[in-house]
Amino acid sequence: MIELYGRANSTNVWKPLWVLEELGQPYQRYDAGMEHGVVDTPGYRALNPNGRIPSLRHNGVELWESNSICRYLCMMVGGDARGLYPEEAGARASVDRWLDWQLSTLSPAERDLFWNMVRTPEDKRDMQAVRAAVANCGKCWTILEARLGDGRPFIEGENFTLADIVLGCFARRWFGPEVRVPGMPEFPRLAAWFARLGERPGFQKWVAPKLT
Repeated sequence: MIELYGRANSTNVWKPLWVLEELGQPYQRYDAGMEHGVVDTPGYRALNPNGRIPSLRHNGVELWESNSICRYLCMMVGGDARGLYPEEAGARASVDRWLDWQLSTLSPAERDLFWNMVRTPEDKRDMQAVRAAVANCGKCWTILEARLGDGRPFIEGENFTLADIVLGCFARRWFGPEVRVPGMPEFPRLAAWFARLGERPGFQKWVAPKLT
């Protein structure tokens, strides 16, 4: 049985949960992080010395880092993982670059927007940081808006892939009513793509609930 550790309201935990739903793999999730604690216990630190989430345990494999976990789940299934992770080298690398871009570029750009608007009391919000984050996020999402400009339904074309899952989780933090502030740029192609993601059961189960 696949064991996944992490609280259900974590964006980085959504990623492997959504992958598991797409792959139809049985799993058990255990709450960990923030109000649930666990992450500072010796047992958890043995699994993940960073004390962060998510972490995975499966058949002797122990992993941390959400995108690595997602890749593992796809490779565990084998083949192209129901289309999520193409076998051909160029196509797989194209998916991988979006996962790396999420970590290196998108996440740092949007962090202040999410934390201020969702996890900070209104009277303590740093609105200057929020405005800067909106501008930086806008630059990131402009790249994806252009990517979708040829009419493709998903980031890599006709097929829904791991890139859609990983970026879709962060798009939830952009399009969600919890974070909307005046002056946020509009991205019609991105919005249409996000609506398509919202039709998928894995999104509805784990990503759609209110941000907290």
